[in-house]
Amino acid sequence: MFLIFCILSTLITLPQINGDGLIEVFKWKQMDYYNRGNSEGTSTFTSPTKTNNNRKGVIYFPGQYYGARSKRQQEQIENNTSPSYIPYNNVPMGVTHYNERLFITMPRRRVGIPSTLNYVDLLKDGNQMSPKLHAYPDFETNQLKANSGNLVSVYRTSVDSCQRLWFIDTGILEYPDNRMQLQKPSIWIMDLSTDRLLRRFEIPESTVQQGQGLASITIDTDKGCDKTFAYIPDLVNNQLYVYSLEANKIWTFQHNYFHFDPLAGDLNIGGQAFSWSDGIFSITIGPKDNDGSRVVLFHPMASHNEFMVSNKVLQNESHAENDDYDRDFQLLGRRGDARQSTMHEYDPHTNVVFYAEIQRNGVSCWNTKTRFSPDNHGTVAQDPQLMIYPSDLTINEDGVMWVMTNSMPIFIYSTLDTNTYNFRVWKQKTSEAIKNTVCS
Repeated sequence: MFLIFCILSTLITLPQINGDGLIEVFKWKQMDYYNRGNSEGTSTFTSPTKTNNNRKGVIYFPGQYYGARSKRQQEQIENNTSPSYIPYNNVPMGVTHYNERLFITMPRRRVGIPSTLNYVDLLKDGNQMSPKLHAYPDFETNQLKANSGNLVSVYRTSVDSCQRLWFIDTGILEYPDNRMQLQKPSIWIMDLSTDRLLRRFEIPESTVQQGQGLASITIDTDKGCDKTFAYIPDLVNNQLYVYSLEANKIWTFQHNYFHFDPLAGDLNIGGQAFSWSDGIFSITIGPKDNDGSRVVLFHPMASHNEFMVSNKVLQNESHAENDDYDRDFQLLGRRGDARQSTMHEYDPHTNVVFYAEIQRNGVSCWNTKTRFSPDNHGTVAQDPQLMIYPSDLTINEDGVMWVMTNSMPIFIYSTLDTNTYNFRVWKQKTSEAIKNTVCS
């Protein structure tokens, strides 16, 4: 199984050297928006307060779910009494490119975020250093209202080969000491030719009770646009969900490989030392196997390992129901020390998987035609000052890689310097990115 990853014993391992790097496209000291609306106020914020030094600065506690909130919490939501725009609290997370638009997400982990899903108009603002964001599809859809069906909090997006934008709305406000699940987490599918909602699927409470672990989504259109599957990792509950567009149904896989590695949870990023326990975090669909199926690669964030499973297994609901699929999941290999990764993506143009590596503050690569071992991983770009915490990495249909770096650990455990550039978007053609690396 997975013969494509086998390697001849005569393969010569090339030395690892740096690639040509990434091109800086945009950078921001603080994020801002076009036309926040008449009801959107602005609040200056000059003295940020450090949060408790716990997991990601958020205190998780059992409590209010959907409509069951305290009277004060309900009044805040209904009356929109919290500041609607606090520049300091707007930290971008995801980046996806499609047809002269660059989608940028702003998860609501603090108060003062007017819109969670946004885009940069590259035709109008592509020549600016720090362009303002447009709400997507509009500010009304992003307006914070309990049980309204509006967008609450989005971490990352994905564009499929059928010109559709997919994302998870977690439905949760991850405010420190005041976490609120406003509505059930849901899968959204937008038609990018019309910017209209094609489907909103509420994830049943029996599958996911709270949405804080739903940070990414991967789309598999191998069987056609009408038979699309979505793979959703849950980094908190250590589960993998599979959604069938055709059946409009979701099912769950559980496996030990979805859990974090306790030996890989200690991190030091941007001068901040801390421990995270994020489980399965990123999923990417690799090349075809001999039987026409595709290899699905995945990893927890707090891990140095990469794992794999066939998409045939994931797309068969009976496998999830039967608990006999353990041997279908396999260890692919180990990347090496201090190589924890947020997002990764396979590029069919080069047969290379690109990784956003958080402790190395950069992007690395592995050619799927070689053995998965530390010697066969190359460095595309790395900078401990300019590329602090690569939070997202996506590749568009033209073979251009886009990367977001957002200084997240400094925001959580210290204080961002608002006089310097904290957030950056980078890009590079994948064929150029691997030049002079072991991945070429």
